This record gives sequence, C-alpha cells and structure tokens, in this order.
Amino acid sequence: MKKNIEIRWHGRGGQGAKTAALLLADVAFNTGMYVQGFPEYGPERMGAPITAYNRLSSDEIRVHSNIYEPEFVVVVDETLLHSVDVTSGLSEDGAIIINTAEPKEKIIPLLKGYKGRVYTIDARRISMETLGKYFPNSPMLAAVVKVTGVMEKDVFLAEMEASYRHKFAKKPEVIEGNMRALTMAFEEVQ
Repeated sequence: MKKNIEIRWHGRGGQGAKTAALLLADVAFNTGMYVQGFPEYGPERMGAPITAYNRLSSDEIRVHSNIYEPEFVVVVDETLLHSVDVTSGLSEDGAIIINTAEPKEKIIPLLKGYKGRVYTIDARRISMETLGKYFPNSPMLAAVVKVTGVMEKDVFLAEMEASYRHKFAKKPEVIEGNMRALTMAFEEVQ
C-alpha cells in the first residue's frame, strides 16, 4: 500500500456512499491502518448529491478537513457527471471509478478533460443479480479496494465478511448476497 491515500466519494442520499466510506475505514482500521471516513454534511435528503471522504495511511493522520485534491474519486451515481464537477482537484496520477453500464468512450467526454485512469463498473447489475435490489455501495467498495490496491483481496473479503456477520447475524441471505456482490465487483471493474 502507498503511504497515504485520499478518496472522495460522490453519490446521492440513500445510495450508500457514506456507508461505503465508513465501511472502508472500518476494514482498513482492522488491518492496522490509520483511517478517516466521513461525510460532508449539508441539507442532504434522499436523492440529493452527497460527498464522503476517506484518508488511509500507514502513518498517523493529523489533518482534519475535507479532501480537495484526492488521488481517487468514486462516482456512485453517473447522473452526477452532468451536474457535479467530480474531477475537481483529482490527481492525474490517480483514478476515477464510475458506476455505469456505459462504455468508457461515452463517459470520458463528461470528465472535463481529465487525463488520468478511468475505471467503470456496473454496480446496478451486480447488486440486482446478487441482492435482488439496487444497493450500489458493496460493488463500488470492492472496486475501490481493487483500483487503489489499499489491501489484498483476500484480506478485504475476510474483513467484510466479519463485518457483515456482525451487522446481519440474523440475515444470512444478506451476508451471502453482499459477499457475492463484492467478489463479482473485484472481477468486473475495468
């Protein structure tokens, strides 16, 4: 893992971007990293644009602010590409990960000239196939871990399974569906 990784998440209220950022912080913390995972609060409501952040480091984190120049950006809802400057401050040495069924060629023109790496994943299809409902946060979380290389796949999956077993102890179908979603996302992010 690189020494410090900063991630900015863009989504809409109710899609799980905040939850995914907090889950990433939890699993990274469990592997011994220093972490921050937090949302930017405002007049959020279901469907309104929201922003969340992660800082992950092998060293103590002393800064406590929003992330203005992230190495990675995650876009949970592709419609935000039309209304939010998701590439603002994004390092061209980093990458953007977008939840979309569209090919990259159709997405790149919406990225305001961004020249860094662009990854896509169809989190809607994955969540519908594995969970039967549209919960894009699990597939997006797995895509982030794969693209950033913040931890090994096996470590991530083991930590996530432990987290899900704790949260959904009486709902094994939720655990199984989410684990399938995570595994599929690792294979399908491109």
